Amino acid sequence: MPYSNYRELIVDVDDRIATVTMNRPEKLNAVSKAMHGELATIFQDLNSDAAVDVIILTGAGRAFSAGGDVAWFQEMIDDPDEFDRTAKEGKQIIFSLLDCEKPVIAKINGHAMGLGATLALFCDVIFAANTAKIGDPHVSVGFVAGDGGAVIWPQLIGYARAKEYLMTGDPLKAPEAARIGLINHAVADDELEEHVARFARRLCSGATKAIRWTKVCANIGLKQLAHSMMDACLSYEALSNRTVDHQEAVNAFRQGREPHFVGH
Repeated sequence: MPYSNYRELIVDVDDRIATVTMNRPEKLNAVSKAMHGELATIFQDLNSDAAVDVIILTGAGRAFSAGGDVAWFQEMIDDPDEFDRTAKEGKQIIFSLLDCEKPVIAKINGHAMGLGATLALFCDVIFAANTAKIGDPHVSVGFVAGDGGAVIWPQLIGYARAKEYLMTGDPLKAPEAARIGLINHAVADDELEEHVARFARRLCSGATKAIRWTKVCANIGLKQLAHSMMDACLSYEALSNRTVDHQEAVNAFRQGREPHFVGH
């Protein structure tokens, strides 16, 4: 299957393993409008590719993904239709990750924030470099954590911990994230590539159909939960997109200062 139509995702298929690299290193792989659209289709395409049995998701440069591109936020504030399109794609991203029968491994090479964290946590097995941080700071920009974070965090670390991290936006260092079960493994930075490659090769050499269908079975409950929650989550995020606090956060980011929230 050709992947030449992808511009902000690099897709490399080698011996049945597809590596998808978010490729905006100068922006810490912050998800742009274009990348968001590509993330909405890539996992469907890979699921249909007979040459692929295992998928690795990572970021170029020193970050996994810094989350949504704040420059794009203003466009969504100014144009409600833009947010509607983004919300539709947001569901496609989460549902396509859950529907993909092939194992998806997150290789968190650097910080994974906001949507970046959501992408990583919806993968099947998550490896992170020890120096990486994982967090969902939607509230820090006056946004509801509606892109899937409110779905997946409680399933991994329980409701009490999840609500603490989602309501504060505080990040966790990778070793702590592994200790509490948010991710699978935190490893030395210079060993991340080796650990992920070895695990991907192990899955490739296993009973492919048994592995795929085991994932399908394990995801049944999570898919039911995601389908029951995502519309409401995105609707609340759409409401927060129209708040004074969200506009203030975008203004503050662009002006290089701390936001001053007023609760509206």
